[in-house]
Amino acid sequence: MRSKPQSALNTKLILICAFFLLFLLLVVITSSTFSKQQPSSPISEETHISNSTTDPIEEPKPSESKPEPCPFTPLTPTCTKAPPSLANALVHYATTNITPQQTFKEISVSARVLEKKSPCNFLVFGLGHDSLMWTALNYGGRTVFLEEDKAWIEQIKQKLPTLESYHVEYDTKVHQADDLMETGMKEECKVVSDPRFSKCQLALKGFPSDIYDIEWDLIMVDAPTGFHDEAPGRMNAIYTAGLMARNREEGETDVFVHDVDRVVEDKFSKAFLCEGYLREQQGRLRHFTIPSHRVRSGRPFCP
Repeated sequence: MRSKPQSALNTKLILICAFFLLFLLLVVITSSTFSKQQPSSPISEETHISNSTTDPIEEPKPSESKPEPCPFTPLTPTCTKAPPSLANALVHYATTNITPQQTFKEISVSARVLEKKSPCNFLVFGLGHDSLMWTALNYGGRTVFLEEDKAWIEQIKQKLPTLESYHVEYDTKVHQADDLMETGMKEECKVVSDPRFSKCQLALKGFPSDIYDIEWDLIMVDAPTGFHDEAPGRMNAIYTAGLMARNREEGETDVFVHDVDRVVEDKFSKAFLCEGYLREQQGRLRHFTIPSHRVRSGRPFCP
Protein backbone atom coordinates (compact mmCIF):
# COMPACT_ATOMS: atom_id res chain seq x y z
CA MET A 1 0.00 0.00 0.00
CA ARG A 2 1.24 3.46 -0.84
CA SER A 3 1.48 6.15 1.97
CA LYS A 4 -0.61 9.41 1.96
CA PRO A 5 0.96 12.59 0.80
CA GLN A 6 2.92 14.59 3.48
CA SER A 7 0.89 17.84 2.92
CA ALA A 8 -2.40 16.14 3.86
CA LEU A 9 -0.88 14.85 7.15
CA ASN A 10 0.34 18.32 8.17
CA THR A 11 -3.07 19.84 7.56
CA LYS A 12 -4.75 17.26 9.82
CA LEU A 13 -2.27 17.92 12.67
CA ILE A 14 -2.92 21.67 12.44
CA LEU A 15 -6.69 21.17 12.69
CA ILE A 16 -6.38 18.84 15.71
CA CYS A 17 -4.15 21.34 17.55
CA ALA A 18 -6.59 24.19 16.76
CA PHE A 19 -9.57 22.27 18.14
CA PHE A 20 -7.61 21.36 21.28
CA LEU A 21 -6.60 25.00 21.93
CA LEU A 22 -10.22 26.12 21.38
CA PHE A 23 -11.45 23.54 23.93
CA LEU A 24 -8.92 24.73 26.54
CA LEU A 25 -9.98 28.34 25.98
CA LEU A 26 -13.65 27.48 26.51
CA VAL A 27 -12.84 25.63 29.77
CA VAL A 28 -10.88 28.61 31.13
CA ILE A 29 -13.64 31.12 30.27
CA THR A 30 -16.39 28.95 31.79
CA SER A 31 -14.44 28.43 35.06
CA SER A 32 -13.80 32.15 35.41
CA THR A 33 -17.47 33.06 34.86
CA PHE A 34 -18.71 30.43 37.37
CA SER A 35 -16.38 31.63 40.15
CA LYS A 36 -17.58 35.24 39.73
CA GLN A 37 -21.23 34.19 40.09
CA GLN A 38 -20.72 32.28 43.39
CA PRO A 39 -21.87 34.17 46.58
CA SER A 40 -19.30 35.01 49.16
CA SER A 41 -18.86 32.46 51.91
CA PRO A 42 -20.95 33.24 55.04
CA ILE A 43 -18.08 32.20 57.24
CA SER A 44 -15.67 34.55 55.52
CA GLU A 45 -18.19 37.43 55.93
CA GLU A 46 -18.61 36.78 59.63
CA THR A 47 -14.86 36.55 60.03
CA HIS A 48 -14.43 39.85 58.23
CA ILE A 49 -17.02 41.59 60.45
CA SER A 50 -15.77 40.20 63.73
CA ASN A 51 -12.18 41.09 62.92
CA SER A 52 -12.97 44.59 61.65
CA THR A 53 -11.52 47.42 63.70
CA THR A 54 -12.47 50.31 61.43
CA ASP A 55 -16.19 50.43 62.41
CA PRO A 56 -16.94 50.14 66.16
CA ILE A 57 -20.70 49.83 65.55
CA GLU A 58 -20.20 46.44 63.98
CA GLU A 59 -18.79 44.98 67.21
CA PRO A 60 -20.92 45.89 70.31
CA LYS A 61 -19.43 45.79 73.74
CA PRO A 62 -20.36 42.75 75.87
CA SER A 63 -22.34 44.96 78.30
CA GLU A 64 -24.35 46.45 75.46
CA SER A 65 -25.26 43.22 73.71
CA LYS A 66 -28.92 42.21 73.92
CA PRO A 67 -29.84 38.82 75.46
CA GLU A 68 -31.22 36.21 73.14
CA PRO A 69 -35.03 36.04 73.27
CA CYS A 70 -36.66 33.00 74.86
CA PRO A 71 -37.29 30.30 72.26
CA PHE A 72 -40.98 29.53 71.73
CA THR A 73 -41.97 25.93 71.55
CA PRO A 74 -45.25 24.20 72.48
CA LEU A 75 -43.59 22.82 75.61
CA THR A 76 -42.01 26.07 76.77
CA PRO A 77 -44.30 28.99 75.85
CA THR A 78 -42.43 31.40 78.13
CA CYS A 79 -39.25 31.53 80.14
CA THR A 80 -40.85 32.84 83.33
CA LYS A 81 -40.92 30.80 86.52
CA ALA A 82 -44.09 29.16 87.78
CA PRO A 83 -46.04 31.47 90.12
CA PRO A 84 -45.42 30.68 93.81
CA SER A 85 -49.11 29.91 94.39
CA LEU A 86 -49.09 27.38 91.56
CA ALA A 87 -45.83 25.82 92.70
CA ASN A 88 -47.16 25.51 96.26
CA ALA A 89 -50.37 23.93 95.02
CA LEU A 90 -48.50 21.36 92.91
CA VAL A 91 -46.30 20.35 95.83
CA HIS A 92 -49.22 20.30 98.27
CA TYR A 93 -51.50 18.09 96.20
CA ALA A 94 -48.65 15.86 95.06
CA THR A 95 -47.73 15.04 98.67
CA THR A 96 -51.18 14.50 100.21
CA ASN A 97 -53.80 11.82 99.88
CA ILE A 98 -56.59 14.27 100.80
CA THR A 99 -58.39 15.65 97.77
CA PRO A 100 -61.07 18.36 97.36
CA GLN A 101 -64.66 17.29 97.99
CA GLN A 102 -65.82 18.58 94.62
CA THR A 103 -65.47 16.27 91.65
CA PHE A 104 -63.33 17.03 88.61
CA LYS A 105 -66.40 17.96 86.54
CA GLU A 106 -67.73 20.25 89.29
CA ILE A 107 -64.38 22.00 89.72
CA SER A 108 -64.11 22.42 85.95
CA VAL A 109 -67.21 24.66 85.91
CA SER A 110 -65.63 27.25 88.22
CA ALA A 111 -62.18 26.79 86.67
CA ARG A 112 -63.51 27.76 83.22
CA VAL A 113 -64.93 31.00 84.62
CA LEU A 114 -61.69 31.72 86.47
CA GLU A 115 -59.73 31.17 83.27
CA LYS A 116 -61.69 34.01 81.66
CA LYS A 117 -61.88 36.40 84.63
CA SER A 118 -58.69 35.95 86.63
CA PRO A 119 -56.97 37.82 88.08
CA CYS A 120 -60.12 38.86 89.90
CA ASN A 121 -61.83 39.09 93.29
CA PHE A 122 -62.99 35.65 94.46
CA LEU A 123 -64.93 35.16 97.71
CA VAL A 124 -65.33 31.63 99.05
CA PHE A 125 -67.65 30.58 101.87
CA GLY A 126 -65.63 27.78 103.44
CA LEU A 127 -61.97 26.92 104.00
CA GLY A 128 -61.05 23.44 102.87
CA HIS A 129 -58.70 21.12 101.04
CA ASP A 130 -59.48 22.87 97.76
CA SER A 131 -58.60 26.38 99.02
CA LEU A 132 -55.01 26.35 97.78
CA MET A 133 -56.25 25.24 94.37
CA TRP A 134 -58.66 28.20 94.09
CA THR A 135 -55.92 30.62 95.10
CA ALA A 136 -53.57 29.18 92.47
CA LEU A 137 -56.23 29.33 89.73
CA ASN A 138 -56.84 32.99 90.61
CA TYR A 139 -53.13 33.88 90.43
CA GLY A 140 -52.62 37.62 90.66
CA GLY A 141 -56.12 38.20 92.05
CA ARG A 142 -57.50 38.21 95.58
CA THR A 143 -59.05 35.04 96.98
CA VAL A 144 -60.66 35.27 100.43
CA PHE A 145 -62.12 32.44 102.53
CA LEU A 146 -64.84 32.78 105.21
CA GLU A 147 -64.81 29.94 107.76
CA GLU A 148 -67.04 29.12 110.73
CA ASP A 149 -64.52 26.90 112.60
CA LYS A 150 -61.77 28.85 114.35
CA ALA A 151 -59.71 25.76 115.21
CA TRP A 152 -59.82 24.65 111.57
CA ILE A 153 -58.54 28.04 110.43
CA GLU A 154 -55.53 27.74 112.74
CA GLN A 155 -54.85 24.21 111.53
CA ILE A 156 -54.91 25.26 107.88
CA LYS A 157 -52.78 28.35 108.56
CA GLN A 158 -50.00 26.18 109.97
CA LYS A 159 -49.84 24.22 106.71
CA LEU A 160 -50.80 26.99 104.27
CA PRO A 161 -49.94 30.36 105.83
CA THR A 162 -50.37 32.31 102.58
CA LEU A 163 -54.15 31.78 102.40
CA GLU A 164 -56.32 34.76 103.37
CA SER A 165 -59.12 33.59 105.66
CA TYR A 166 -61.48 35.11 108.26
CA HIS A 167 -63.56 33.62 111.04
CA VAL A 168 -67.31 34.27 110.78
CA GLU A 169 -70.21 33.25 113.01
CA TYR A 170 -73.69 32.11 112.02
CA ASP A 171 -76.70 32.19 114.35
CA THR A 172 -79.02 29.98 112.32
CA LYS A 173 -79.77 26.24 112.24
CA VAL A 174 -80.77 24.00 109.37
CA HIS A 175 -84.08 23.16 111.07
CA GLN A 176 -85.03 26.86 110.77
CA ALA A 177 -84.82 26.78 106.98
CA ASP A 178 -88.59 26.80 106.32
CA ASP A 179 -89.15 29.83 108.55
CA LEU A 180 -86.20 31.64 106.93
CA MET A 181 -87.64 30.93 103.49
CA GLU A 182 -90.84 32.68 104.50
CA THR A 183 -88.78 35.59 105.81
CA GLY A 184 -86.93 35.81 102.50
CA MET A 185 -90.22 36.24 100.62
CA LYS A 186 -90.98 39.51 102.44
CA GLU A 187 -90.63 42.81 100.64
CA GLU A 188 -87.62 44.02 102.66
CA CYS A 189 -85.63 41.04 101.41
CA LYS A 190 -86.24 42.03 97.79
CA VAL A 191 -84.61 45.42 98.25
CA VAL A 192 -81.08 45.61 96.79
CA SER A 193 -78.60 47.23 99.19
CA ASP A 194 -75.35 46.73 101.07
CA PRO A 195 -75.91 43.66 103.31
CA ARG A 196 -74.73 45.69 106.32
CA PHE A 197 -77.70 48.02 105.94
CA SER A 198 -80.29 45.51 104.73
CA LYS A 199 -83.46 45.08 106.79
CA CYS A 200 -83.71 41.44 105.73
CA GLN A 201 -83.02 38.91 108.48
CA LEU A 202 -81.18 36.71 106.00
CA ALA A 203 -78.44 39.28 105.27
CA LEU A 204 -75.15 38.54 107.03
CA LYS A 205 -73.77 41.64 108.76
CA GLY A 206 -70.82 40.34 110.78
CA PHE A 207 -68.09 40.11 108.13
CA PRO A 208 -64.98 42.33 108.17
CA SER A 209 -65.74 45.69 106.49
CA ASP A 210 -63.35 44.88 103.66
CA ILE A 211 -65.59 42.01 102.54
CA TYR A 212 -68.50 44.37 101.91
CA ASP A 213 -66.42 47.08 100.25
CA ILE A 214 -65.02 44.82 97.50
CA GLU A 215 -66.98 44.00 94.37
CA TRP A 216 -66.62 40.24 94.02
CA ASP A 217 -66.35 38.78 90.53
CA LEU A 218 -66.88 35.20 91.73
CA ILE A 219 -68.56 33.91 94.91
CA MET A 220 -68.46 30.25 95.91
CA VAL A 221 -70.91 29.02 98.59
CA ASP A 222 -69.51 25.77 99.95
CA ALA A 223 -70.06 26.51 103.67
CA PRO A 224 -71.09 26.66 106.45
CA THR A 225 -71.88 23.12 107.54
CA GLY A 226 -75.32 22.02 106.45
CA PHE A 227 -75.65 18.25 106.60
CA HIS A 228 -77.58 17.96 109.93
CA ASP A 229 -80.40 19.85 111.64
CA GLU A 230 -78.23 21.59 114.25
CA ALA A 231 -75.67 22.79 111.71
CA PRO A 232 -75.75 26.50 110.73
CA GLY A 233 -76.86 25.77 107.17
CA ARG A 234 -76.28 27.89 104.06
CA MET A 235 -79.53 29.84 103.99
CA ASN A 236 -77.93 33.18 104.91
CA ALA A 237 -74.77 32.58 102.88
CA ILE A 238 -76.75 31.96 99.67
CA TYR A 239 -78.99 34.99 100.19
CA THR A 240 -76.04 37.28 101.05
CA ALA A 241 -74.04 36.10 98.02
CA GLY A 242 -76.96 37.04 95.78
CA LEU A 243 -77.38 40.41 97.50
CA MET A 244 -73.68 41.25 97.07
CA ALA A 245 -73.88 40.36 93.38
CA ARG A 246 -76.94 42.57 92.79
CA ASN A 247 -75.46 45.47 94.77
CA ARG A 248 -72.29 45.86 92.70
CA GLU A 249 -71.85 49.08 90.71
CA GLU A 250 -71.89 47.41 87.29
CA GLY A 251 -71.15 44.16 85.52
CA GLU A 252 -72.07 40.72 86.78
CA THR A 253 -71.02 38.19 89.40
CA ASP A 254 -70.68 34.44 88.93
CA VAL A 255 -72.10 32.64 91.97
CA PHE A 256 -71.54 28.93 92.59
CA VAL A 257 -73.40 26.80 95.13
CA HIS A 258 -72.18 23.34 96.06
CA ASP A 259 -74.21 20.43 97.51
CA VAL A 260 -77.43 21.34 95.70
CA ASP A 261 -78.53 17.74 96.15
CA ARG A 262 -79.55 18.82 99.67
CA VAL A 263 -82.91 20.49 100.33
CA VAL A 264 -81.61 23.81 101.71
CA GLU A 265 -79.04 24.39 98.96
CA ASP A 266 -81.55 23.39 96.30
CA LYS A 267 -84.46 25.59 97.42
CA PHE A 268 -82.51 28.64 98.57
CA SER A 269 -80.32 28.82 95.45
CA LYS A 270 -83.39 28.69 93.18
CA ALA A 271 -85.27 31.25 95.27
CA PHE A 272 -82.57 33.85 95.92
CA LEU A 273 -80.06 33.33 93.08
CA CYS A 274 -82.98 32.71 90.73
CA GLU A 275 -83.57 29.98 88.17
CA GLY A 276 -83.59 32.69 85.50
CA TYR A 277 -79.91 33.39 86.29
CA LEU A 278 -78.94 29.70 86.30
CA ARG A 279 -76.29 29.01 83.68
CA GLU A 280 -75.16 25.45 84.36
CA GLN A 281 -75.44 22.55 86.75
CA GLN A 282 -72.78 19.88 86.92
CA GLY A 283 -73.27 17.16 89.52
CA ARG A 284 -73.93 18.87 92.87
CA LEU A 285 -72.70 22.32 91.68
CA ARG A 286 -74.87 25.11 90.26
CA HIS A 287 -73.52 28.16 88.45
CA PHE A 288 -75.52 31.40 88.40
CA THR A 289 -74.60 34.67 86.67
CA ILE A 290 -76.21 37.62 88.45
CA PRO A 291 -76.07 41.11 86.90
CA SER A 292 -75.86 44.39 88.81
CA HIS A 293 -79.31 45.69 89.78
CA ARG A 294 -78.00 49.20 90.40
CA VAL A 295 -77.34 49.89 86.73
CA ARG A 296 -81.00 49.52 85.80
CA SER A 297 -83.49 50.70 88.38
CA GLY A 298 -86.71 48.73 88.67
CA ARG A 299 -85.15 45.42 87.71
CA PRO A 300 -87.08 42.60 89.47
CA PHE A 301 -85.26 40.56 92.11
CA CYS A 302 -85.57 37.51 89.85
CA PRO A 303 -86.02 37.68 86.05
